[in-house]
Amino acid sequence: MLFADQVKEAVIGRPQNSLHSPDTSPDNRHNLFLVAFLAWITLGADGLSSTCYGPQEAFLALGRYTHFGLYLAVATFFTVFIIALAYNQVIELFPSGGGGYKVATRLLGSRAGLISGSALLVDYVLTIAISIAAGVDALFSLLPPSAQAYKLMTEMALGIGLIILNLRGIKESLRILLPIFIGFILTHAGLITYGIFSHSEGLPRLIPDTIVETEQLTLEMGWVFAASLFLKAYSLGGGTYTGLEAVSNNVHLLREPRVTTGRYTMLYMAVALSFTAGGVILLYLLWDAQYVPHQTLNAVVFGAVIDDWRLDPILSYLLLGVVLLCEAALLFIAANTGFLGGPRVLAYMAVDSWVPRQFRNLSGRLVTKNGIFLMGIGALFILMWTNGDVSVLVVLYSINVFLTFALSLLGLCKYWWTNRFDEKHWKSRITLSSLGFVVAGGILIVTIVEKFTEGGWLTILITGLTITLGALIRRHYDRVRQQLRTVDALYAPRPDWEEDLPEPHLDAGLPTAIFLVGKNRGLGMYTLKWLNEVFAGHFKNFVFLSVGEVDAESYGGKGALVSLKYQIENSLRYYVHYCHNQGWAAASYAAYGTDVETELEKLVVEVTAEYPNSVCLGSKLIFDDESWLISWLHNHTAIAMQRRLHLREIQMIVTPIKI
Repeated sequence: MLFADQVKEAVIGRPQNSLHSPDTSPDNRHNLFLVAFLAWITLGADGLSSTCYGPQEAFLALGRYTHFGLYLAVATFFTVFIIALAYNQVIELFPSGGGGYKVATRLLGSRAGLISGSALLVDYVLTIAISIAAGVDALFSLLPPSAQAYKLMTEMALGIGLIILNLRGIKESLRILLPIFIGFILTHAGLITYGIFSHSEGLPRLIPDTIVETEQLTLEMGWVFAASLFLKAYSLGGGTYTGLEAVSNNVHLLREPRVTTGRYTMLYMAVALSFTAGGVILLYLLWDAQYVPHQTLNAVVFGAVIDDWRLDPILSYLLLGVVLLCEAALLFIAANTGFLGGPRVLAYMAVDSWVPRQFRNLSGRLVTKNGIFLMGIGALFILMWTNGDVSVLVVLYSINVFLTFALSLLGLCKYWWTNRFDEKHWKSRITLSSLGFVVAGGILIVTIVEKFTEGGWLTILITGLTITLGALIRRHYDRVRQQLRTVDALYAPRPDWEEDLPEPHLDAGLPTAIFLVGKNRGLGMYTLKWLNEVFAGHFKNFVFLSVGEVDAESYGGKGALVSLKYQIENSLRYYVHYCHNQGWAAASYAAYGTDVETELEKLVVEVTAEYPNSVCLGSKLIFDDESWLISWLHNHTAIAMQRRLHLREIQMIVTPIKI
């Protein structure tokens, strides 16, 4: 093994067998299926961890009008449950996963799907960035102000570490994250409960005092000012609800029955999220939390609660350290959710040709490595650009969250109305979906209006550029598909020959042509006919090799892999039967894996050892307006294989086909 391969294996881990039965393999997808509790831990961290920064940003936006915090707590509680209940319908209608992207695509059309998918991609990048930044903020709340100079460096190191962790796979991530999540739940539930009950004497006065102060504010400043202040703060807390989308996007990871498991997962998330977010805001009110430079508001209020126990100062500091370490660790879990959801959305969009097809590819560890790299590098760039400032990231973050929510809930409204004659309970469901749409759409509009000039424009610009790029990529792929259909019609028409023909004998000593073929039969047939025109009668054996790529689409379970095998074998059978019909000796070989070039190279080495008097052939698409972008959209397997085989002193010819 080469040194580079040894380093790669040490960092990422050994490759896994992509074709091992998902139902029996101890290392593959079966162990990735999550029950509701584990799904809550893996996917719910995104929403729950946002209580470390969402309530803080919302509360600080109130300024001196902190009595509005009571309204924030109540609004947060109801918003969480409204969106959670509405998204249960998404899980029910789309049990294979896909979340907002699939909902918008199937229910509103492909263009709405592109908008939703683009928003989700940007959102997941920001999920990683804001979670890392907020986690480091929590850690550095324990350190002196002089340590602030090292925050960005720490954030970058953690981002790189999470990329490596996810390249190893979700299963290994979960082993690390389980005790952290439980520690967060226990510490925060205990502190919130104690903090509220220890100041319970303030609860009876909280509601009447809030009403009186609200009336005074409206008399002095007017209802418009009061409403704008509340809506601004409420919208800044919008990141609190993002984890709800993660469940519907990753339903495929849940254990059967997926719909039931998904509902329980959503229930756990809604209860924990509403209790923690609402409870933290109540603590801010009851304990009169004030902003302290270089400390999070959670650190301030939890420190006050712990100090109320009158413990030794060192012990109090250690207890606060445990709480903030749990917060930081959970925020890093939330960043991990971005690495789970983002690549999955990219894979779905790649299947629909909105993004390059490389984002469907799996690594040897059976993870969508290209998506993980894109999410991670994008997050690192955002962290550098914003200097890890959570207050800036919150503005960038909340817009796309509610754009996705609004599109999904609008799609549900359309679905229930269209199927109102077939669905028995359509009235209650469309009412819930409509209510969720009004809430999400309202927050989206308020956030854009309030924060457009403060950084919101950047999110809109990035999302708009992503949408534009996706449309251009889709147009290119549509054009290529149309051209390939023409090639198939010209060179690979429907077979009109007999299936049961004599099979001429293969003589390993005679000249042999080895064809590296893919899914498009027309390309392979073009190369075959070109060879027999240029070298008429020279080659006596014709061997066809094909590799079925196990990507994010085909790696969906046993049935998907069986379908992939059938497709590859049926295509190879076409070439062999054609040759037999011409009276030529022919054979075929197939392999399957995540790395097409590596598997093809292995096949070629085996076949050329058996047929030493041979030459390999492949085809490559040529474009009139080829650019770096078009080159990136196609994998150019033939050129890569030609280089690999030439290094092994195996001859290969690449035939160009102009598109």
